[in-house]
Formats: sequence, structure tokens, C-alpha cells
Amino acid sequence: MPTSAKLSSRRFQLVIGIGVIVTFIMVGVFLGTSSQGDSSDTYPKGFRGNTCTIETETLTIGYSSYYLTGDYQGIEGEIRTPYMPVPCDNIPQPGMLNIAIDLLHPDSIRNVPLALRLVKINAIDEETIEEHDVLSIPAQTYPSGVITQAFRLDEIGNYVVYLDGTSPENIQYLVQVPVSVGHDWKDNVRNFLPPILRKHF
Repeated sequence: MPTSAKLSSRRFQLVIGIGVIVTFIMVGVFLGTSSQGDSSDTYPKGFRGNTCTIETETLTIGYSSYYLTGDYQGIEGEIRTPYMPVPCDNIPQPGMLNIAIDLLHPDSIRNVPLALRLVKINAIDEETIEEHDVLSIPAQTYPSGVITQAFRLDEIGNYVVYLDGTSPENIQYLVQVPVSVGHDWKDNVRNFLPPILRKHF
């Protein structure tokens, strides 16, 4: 094979390789995750299928979410509801969300009453935010180690799922799971830009 043909073939392979790498990076940006995990404090690094593992100083949970469009009309006799697994914190548009929280560590957390709360975050200005309760479940124990809850998200915006409780030994447990509903993919890209460029994107 002529030398020029070999060089051309290598250049082509290099271009394809670079294209694949760039594609993985862009998919990670759009999903809010890197190849090793998402942008939250997670352990092990967070994104596995549609499950995130989120760790705080006192508690580790697994978090999964399943989405159903708000305009879905059930069919009589339907065996399965077509909930779609979605990334940890990105919900495409308002609709029904079914979440599952696995209490992974410590085992003693199954005996601690935990309250579940969903709030909507409203930014008043650059320094002030308000939280509005959407759903509140009183504290209770979860001996099975699994918490499931379905709720409707009617508005585009940012939400937080809080899970908190205090043990008899006065250990405070608190996990916050951010949920973003209906944001454009450009918002994810904008977050990676320097502040001076964000206003132009």
C-alpha cells in the first residue's frame, strides 16, 4: 500500500476516534453526568443505568426514577404501565414520577424514622431562593430498606427530594436529591461555560 494511502487511513481512524470521544463527552454533558458518574457527591461514582448512588457523611442511598408523560391515557386491560427509566435528575417534561430509594448504608437506618419531602425551588434573585412544598410524607421506618413514592410534577422547574431523620443516638440523616423538569439541553451546556459566556449562550 502506498505511504500516502496509509497516512490517509490513519488520519481517518484518528478522526473517527476523536469523534467517538467527543460524542461520549457531549452525551455526558446533556445527561448531567460524566463517564464516571454525575455531578453530585456520589459513591460509587453515581450514574448506573437509571440509578444514582448518593453518599453523605452519615447515609448512602440508591436513587432511581421512572417517568410517565402527563398526557398518557391508560388502555383498559393494560398489564404494564409504560413508565420510562430516566437519568438521576433530568425529567423531560411535566408528568408522573415514580421514585425508589434504597437505604444502602448503614443498616441501622432501617430502624430510624425518615421523613420524605418534595419541594419546588423558586429563585427570587441571584442570592435568594424559596422552597414550596409539593409533597410531604411524615417520618416512618422502612424495615425493608426500600422507599417508593409516586407523584405528579405539574410545572417545569427545579425540585429537591429531601429524606431526613434523627436516630435515638441523635445522629442526623439528610439526603437531598435534585430533580430538574423540562429544562432545555442548552441549560446543561450553559452550566459548563465560564460566567462571562453564559449570558451569550
